[in-house]
Amino acid sequence: MRPICAALLAALIVPGVTLGQTAQANHMHALQYVPAYVTAAVNDPARAQDAGNDARRKVAQIMVFSEVKPGQKVLELIPGSGYFTRVFSGIVGARGHVYALWPNEYAKEDADNVAAIDKLAGEAHYANVSVLKQPAAQLSVPEPVDVVFTSQNYHDYPDAFMGKVDPVAFDKQVYAALKPGGLFVVIDHVAPAGSGMADTDTLHRIDPEIVKKQVESVGFVFAGESNVLRNPNDPHTIKVFDASIRGHTDQFIYRFRKPK
Repeated sequence: MRPICAALLAALIVPGVTLGQTAQANHMHALQYVPAYVTAAVNDPARAQDAGNDARRKVAQIMVFSEVKPGQKVLELIPGSGYFTRVFSGIVGARGHVYALWPNEYAKEDADNVAAIDKLAGEAHYANVSVLKQPAAQLSVPEPVDVVFTSQNYHDYPDAFMGKVDPVAFDKQVYAALKPGGLFVVIDHVAPAGSGMADTDTLHRIDPEIVKKQVESVGFVFAGESNVLRNPNDPHTIKVFDASIRGHTDQFIYRFRKPK
């Protein structure tokens, strides 16, 4: 009886393993698949100066995770040098639009990048990009958008130089800016677990759990995370500008959906 039982067990287990491996392979394939419109936007010759950072910054994977599509409207908060702006512009195309938003308070600290985005928006190649400038505590958009995106800046809003914006009030404004079913994508530097917002102004980091708690509190539904920017070698206790970690910090990427 034992040999028969063993054979039956093997017969049951082997197909299960095969199915599991197939499912895992399909899942990995889905994660690795990059739509042609994302590839085209990333490979746009107009952003050749950014190409050297693409592998490190995982731009294609982030675009796929953000579910940005041709024809959509995107609100990018604090666009910096325009690294993501250029890719968003290429993806959404002529039928879509990208709103690059500078809070007035942040703009005072980053005049060079503000000027660069103003120049970019004036170029014919980026005719679908508009620059918005408004108080940090008064986020608004000319029309509802499909995606609100912020990279390495969620932690800035509650800081003194931004006027200590209430994160929950900010999240409510993001919620209002989105179409039903729209996505809020947050990328930021990881702070020690349980630290909340204690390190936002000192280390320029934030605890991922406090972000999730705040965003969900206004009605968003957590819709997944990506680990493509995670770095287990980051101690989480040094400034993100420290030479030992700059450009390679441990970063979380959260996606939240506004219910339909």
